[in-house]
Amino acid sequence: MLNDTLTEALNEQMNYEFYSAHVYLAIAGYCAGESLDGFANFFTVQAEEEKFHAMKIFKYINDRGKKVSLSGMDTPQNHYRSILDAFEHAFKHEQEVTNRIYHLSDLALNDREHATMQFLKWFIDEQVEEEAMFDSIINKLKRIDQDSNAFFMLDAEFAQRSFTPPTAE
Repeated sequence: MLNDTLTEALNEQMNYEFYSAHVYLAIAGYCAGESLDGFANFFTVQAEEEKFHAMKIFKYINDRGKKVSLSGMDTPQNHYRSILDAFEHAFKHEQEVTNRIYHLSDLALNDREHATMQFLKWFIDEQVEEEAMFDSIINKLKRIDQDSNAFFMLDAEFAQRSFTPPTAE
């Protein structure tokens, strides 16, 4: 059974996932303001993924017979020096999410809360993918530097990105 400390930590993470969606929508707004619609789409899709993550935790808390507790959120950063700066900010944000998921996992492990440990495995795997994706994009952006053709090809590629929630739990 989930104790109060673990329930509170899960609620905090759920709220942080909603905040993550807010962060990515702010970056999408920055990109749209720069007329980079593909990059804006990339971050809008990323926001959808974060909302999915939050709702996954929302459902888990309810499924375990505990109460969901929503809270307010901080204002995300809305201005960046460049697209590279925006992606570096997003990468740091994902690293913070990873640290938070690890903390949750440690709490579950200490409580011998096996169901929660299993539940959080999905998030740990997801964070490996998220960090690798942002790291790869940052490396591409650094390589293309001033090559406007490559930059706009990447923008066009990101315009095709979409989010389909996973069907297997």
